[in-house]
Amino acid sequence: MTSRTFLPAGTPRLGLGLAALGRPGYINLGHGSDLGAQKDIQTMQSNAWAVLDAAWDAGIRYFDAARSYGLAEAFLGDWLRERVHTAPLTATVGSKWGYTYVADWRTDAATHEVKSHDRATLERQWPETLAALGRAPDFYLIHSATLETGVLDDSAVLGRLAELAATGVRVGLSTSGPRQADTIRKALEVRVDGANPLSVVQATWNLLEPSAGEALAEAHAAGWTVVVKEAVANGRLTTRGLSGQGDVPPVLAAQAAALGVSPDAVALAAALAQPWADVVLSGATTREQLGENLGALDIRVELAALGALQQTPESYWQMRSGLAWN
Repeated sequence: MTSRTFLPAGTPRLGLGLAALGRPGYINLGHGSDLGAQKDIQTMQSNAWAVLDAAWDAGIRYFDAARSYGLAEAFLGDWLRERVHTAPLTATVGSKWGYTYVADWRTDAATHEVKSHDRATLERQWPETLAALGRAPDFYLIHSATLETGVLDDSAVLGRLAELAATGVRVGLSTSGPRQADTIRKALEVRVDGANPLSVVQATWNLLEPSAGEALAEAHAAGWTVVVKEAVANGRLTTRGLSGQGDVPPVLAAQAAALGVSPDAVALAAALAQPWADVVLSGATTREQLGENLGALDIRVELAALGALQQTPESYWQMRSGLAWN
């Protein structure tokens, strides 16, 4: 399987991530106000379905969830069964294991998710994912794998992932933190019975934090599918600006104005321009945001000028870790 064959011919390389759609609290700038005052389960599901409908109508066929995204898997699974009767043939679904949602639908919870990359968590969450989606995901990833968790050295976990891969599920990892590149290269070296069961990586890449780019290119060259997340830096590369107060970087604002699109479209287009990026996720919370994101499909950006936005990985991830759940 080559890395791009999972998307139907002619469909956009933009996918929809449900991190902001499946739970009332998330770290995207302005997330709480985007959802409005009512954040009960029914209202959240209705909003998620509205965004999913808009994505489908726009041609998007890749959808990404996780066990820790509240009820995102259930929202997506119910939507696929209710709205998309041809989904088994035309929708590609990714999900992730390794974090457990513990906020109990509260935005003011002290802890929203708990990380555990052991075999017991994998065994518990795999059937939960099957039940919520009503089907096996096409991609099943270790959620935010890092070198520190040791998951890429855990023979019990890797052996179970190899078993899932043998059934046709493409397994892999998502990455976070300033050492994403090291984690990706470690994953490329994994072997179970002489072969690497991993074949998908989802990583943060954006104009502020592009440090994983070379490692992602190596993964792509090895035949892996590469999915980009957080291309708008949790809202920092949107009209909300780096601090959430509308302070859009001048170079980003200038390109957006010249192209007649919003800053987020420029940021997403920059990710789509990377030759190793198979899919770039929109993390839209509303139909309006998704509509702005879709502008990325019709523009070509000046990457050289946008390179001035790059931060050190350490600075970027320190800032991200300080974003409030809202």
